Amino acid sequence: MNWLSSLLINWVSNLSLIRISDILDILIMAFLIYKLMMLIRRTSSGQVVKGVLVVLVAFGLASFFQLTVFSYLLSRTLELGVLALVILFQPEIRRFLEQMGSGRLGLNNVFSHPDTPTEMENAILQTVEAYASLSQSKTGALMVFERSNRLDSALKTGTALDAEVNSELLKNIFWNKAPLHDGAVIVRNGRLAGAGCMLPLSSNVNLSKDLGMRHRAGIGVSEQSDAVVAIVSEETGSISVAVGGMLKRHLAPETLERLLRNELISEEESGNGRKFNLINLFKAKKGDADDVEKDQRK
Repeated sequence: MNWLSSLLINWVSNLSLIRISDILDILIMAFLIYKLMMLIRRTSSGQVVKGVLVVLVAFGLASFFQLTVFSYLLSRTLELGVLALVILFQPEIRRFLEQMGSGRLGLNNVFSHPDTPTEMENAILQTVEAYASLSQSKTGALMVFERSNRLDSALKTGTALDAEVNSELLKNIFWNKAPLHDGAVIVRNGRLAGAGCMLPLSSNVNLSKDLGMRHRAGIGVSEQSDAVVAIVSEETGSISVAVGGMLKRHLAPETLERLLRNELISEEESGNGRKFNLINLFKAKKGDADDVEKDQRK
């Protein structure tokens, strides 16, 4: 009992040393670390961070085992790496500072969800309606549904929008006489964020030769991000969807709606809807599609 009472007295005395400024300092650092992690999570910089951690672990092991030459090389690499990281993460740093200046880094953004299921559900319904019409008229279309990885670099190449997803608006954008019909439409948080956007092409040499630039761009952006890409072929009018470098072709409008709901709405409700499970998704309608293009990330 004496030991327990002395332990309690020491704990209370140490607790009295904690000042309000210490608690405020901890909260500020936790908030900044959280925002930094969110910025990295929304971009492709996560792999770079993993590489940096591997180098730090290797440096620690080299120092522990007294590998002199290896430790020297890693120390020189880390000295130059600080400057390299500033250059490499320049877009993320700039976005962080822009958010601070515009006041969008507040606490209300920490606890708020970026979109609602109602907006996304409306976007899916309007997209399916538009794609059914575009497929019949063989009008090419390319839509990218952004998820965790932000596509700011692609948005900068097109025309910025802020509008609800509407089937008539989509058909007007992709009309072959419209100035923005060649680019991609990007949907962010259930709303149209940009049109006429340029996407990176897939570098996979094993893709089918009959796939045009629109399909290669859709596969390319799905390789470099977690986006869901819906495509209408201008030559055949067939509907396709690309996720994670995999292309599912010749989809019926009903299958397109089911796929988009599975990838976009299920993710919001369950938190783990990132899997592109072709077997379960198309078990009910095996005849809807007959051609799968697979791509392995390199």
